[in-house]
Amino acid sequence: MNADKGRSPDMQDNPAGTLTVDQVAENLSAFAIDRADIKSLLGTIPEGHPIDLNRLEYELAILKILSVGWGLAFYMPVTDVNKTPLTQSFWEQIREISNNVSTLTETTTGTRVDYFAILKERLDTFVKQMQENQTKDADPTGVMGPVFADACGTPDDPMVILAGTKMFALTLGAVKEYLAAVKIEDITIH
Repeated sequence: MNADKGRSPDMQDNPAGTLTVDQVAENLSAFAIDRADIKSLLGTIPEGHPIDLNRLEYELAILKILSVGWGLAFYMPVTDVNKTPLTQSFWEQIREISNNVSTLTETTTGTRVDYFAILKERLDTFVKQMQENQTKDADPTGVMGPVFADACGTPDDPMVILAGTKMFALTLGAVKEYLAAVKIEDITIH
C-alpha cells in the first residue's frame, strides 16, 4: 500500500519513525479514495462486456472505502489504545471527503446527494449479508463478491463478482500490511 504518498513534511520528520493517529488516518483515507487500483481492476473487464463501467467504478470506490474501514476493525487488536481514535479519525476524514463529493455533485448536477449516507447504506447491506451468510469456515471474500455484484445490478455476473472480491481482498491485505509496518504514537489518556 502506498498510503503515505503525498505526506506532509512533518509526517516524514517524526521522531523514531512514528506517526500520530491522525497521520495514519490521513494516509488510510488517502489510500481509500485513491483510484489507481480501481482503474487497474476496470482494465481487466473484457472489451464489449455489458457491465456499465461507470457504475462498476462507482461501486468499487465505495467498496474500497468500506474495506479500509473493515481492515481497521479486523487487524487492530481490541486492546490497542489507538484503535478507537484511529477508526474515528479515519471515518471523520471520510465524512469530510464525502461532504466535498456531495457538494461537488450538487454544484455540477443541481441535485443534492448525501455520499456519506450512501456509504452507510452500502455498509449496512454488506454487513447484513455477511452476517446472514457467515458460517464457521466461511471466507468473507466469498460473500463479498456476490453482494458487490448485486449492488452493481448484475448479481450473476462472474466478472463483477471477481472485481468485487479482488477489491475487497486486496484492500484488506494492503491495510493489514500497512498497519503491521507503521508505528503509531500511543495516545496519552489523562
